[in-house]
Amino acid sequence: MSEPQPRGAERDLYRDTWVRYLGYANEVGEAFRSLVPAAVVWLSYGVASSYVLADAIDKGKKAGEVPSPEAGRSARVTVAVVDTFVWQALASVAIPGFTINRVCAASLYVLGTATRWPLAVRKWTTTALGLLTIPIIIHPIDRSVDFLLDSSLRKLYPSVGKPSSS
Repeated sequence: MSEPQPRGAERDLYRDTWVRYLGYANEVGEAFRSLVPAAVVWLSYGVASSYVLADAIDKGKKAGEVPSPEAGRSARVTVAVVDTFVWQALASVAIPGFTINRVCAASLYVLGTATRWPLAVRKWTTTALGLLTIPIIIHPIDRSVDFLLDSSLRKLYPSVGKPSSS
């Protein structure tokens, strides 16, 4: 999940608890895509997207609670919400969802052309491969999104409103 918190530091519900795993719901949905109705996959995206929105709102509220001049408060809240939403949307939903979708599609295709396994076995194997891929892709995607945002969007923020880290 995250690095250990210093003693006495407040735990972030959306980053330091089991709630963080709700952000990965769409990857699980994508892994099971060949076995479940499409509505289940879309529901998994709804869960992950709700997590993203809730985290962005939470970070905006926390940014608004920091004592400072009123003029900087609005910018700080906006930056916190936008940065968190964009980061989470990319790192928790869009990029990993696409990645797992493609891993599963490719594995189902390869298994279909390279084996004579029954379709049910190929689908379950594809699902297992998709699930096993999730922990492997999380950190590289997170770091890549950090780099992308540091190189682009975060350069636009006023210095007083820059988030500490995603």
